[in-house]
Amino acid sequence: MLTTEENDMLTQTGPGTPMGDLFRRHWIPALLAEEIPGADCTPARVKILGENLIAFRDSNGDPGLIDAYCPHRGAPMFFGRNEECGLRCVYHGWKFDVNGDCVDLPNSPEGETYKDKVTIAAYPAWDKGGIIWAYMGPKGKKPPKPTFEWLDVPDEQRYLRKYLLGCNFFQAVEGDYDPSHVQFLHSTLDNNNSNPGRRFGAGVANPFANRTHQDAIDTDYGVMNVSIMSTADGGQQANIGHFYMPSYSSAGIAGPDVYSSNMRIPIDDESCHLFRLRWSYNPFTEAQIHEDKYGGYTFPDQIPGTFRAAENKDNDYKIDRVAQKNYSYSGIRAFPIQDLALVEDQWGPRADRTLEHLVTADESIIHVRRRLLDAARALLEGQEPSGPSNPDSYRVHTARVTVPGTMSQQEVIDLVTSKTVGPTEWVGTKA
Repeated sequence: MLTTEENDMLTQTGPGTPMGDLFRRHWIPALLAEEIPGADCTPARVKILGENLIAFRDSNGDPGLIDAYCPHRGAPMFFGRNEECGLRCVYHGWKFDVNGDCVDLPNSPEGETYKDKVTIAAYPAWDKGGIIWAYMGPKGKKPPKPTFEWLDVPDEQRYLRKYLLGCNFFQAVEGDYDPSHVQFLHSTLDNNNSNPGRRFGAGVANPFANRTHQDAIDTDYGVMNVSIMSTADGGQQANIGHFYMPSYSSAGIAGPDVYSSNMRIPIDDESCHLFRLRWSYNPFTEAQIHEDKYGGYTFPDQIPGTFRAAENKDNDYKIDRVAQKNYSYSGIRAFPIQDLALVEDQWGPRADRTLEHLVTADESIIHVRRRLLDAARALLEGQEPSGPSNPDSYRVHTARVTVPGTMSQQEVIDLVTSKTVGPTEWVGTKA
């Protein structure tokens, strides 16, 4: 368990907090690109890391992310006129560009000279991979832009949705590093023979039960998790997954040659957005496209006009108690909703980890916590995180590798870690 002070450090991300400062050293997803679909479009409200902001595109189509309130007298910029390469406050006409510079101050005689002394808080924004990325840290510390593998694939080989979660970001992150919950929460009562997750390679066969070794290895980007399990033919299988700083994981339902990522970005300390991604080096099949868009299992349905899942806390995630008795361990239909139901209320929306009783199965969760806490403490002492300045280190994804049963656990670990360097080598293949 954590102390109260450690739990606060881990979960609080507002301005001036250690974890908030760590997030602000990275480029992070702020919103979907489709939320500001074109030049001079309607502005969009954004809340991220406890800050209220407004996103817009100027007349050139360039994205901007500025303070939600005009620096004149605090009027809401959401109602602003998006015109001629700037967002103009409708209260008194003050206008700001995507860099936060005041380009027009028409309501005062001194406006022409005074406007050069006025700015609105603005953060660098970048449009790539269907996401508007933001850098919210010190200007002199801005790192290179992300180079995730999935940013390189064509749009039609990437599927992305955003979900609103009613819990702290790390409460949701921890679920991706909890291997033993699969055999319970995500299972069906017929030994998983009819489990929908089987057709997506969701791991419902419970590799945790057959696991012989687990290792968590710190890297520039975060943590590489390697679990080794025995196979029926006397061999071994190494499963490789990743935690990417500050709050991304490689977990999720995928399938043959399809990879997943979950990116959880704090709204405030009791809510977050999940950017849920599937991508492939190859074109998706028609069946995969249909499942992603209309299947409701890998990407649960949303309430129209919102980012909230249709199965949510207000309707008890539509739990089916008859199905729970006769078919499904949880009684909740979709794989991601099963997770959502359990993470949105763990001693409330921001869990009190001083109350927990951890066991060996929680070792990956413990390691990821320590990795984040150590990085936040190091930043407090002036040591910058290495990942943001080395974006190519993030170019890794999941892999499942079969190796001879005669290899020692350390030999398997050494082999896998030496090969996990990029998409064309070991981590880019699946056995």
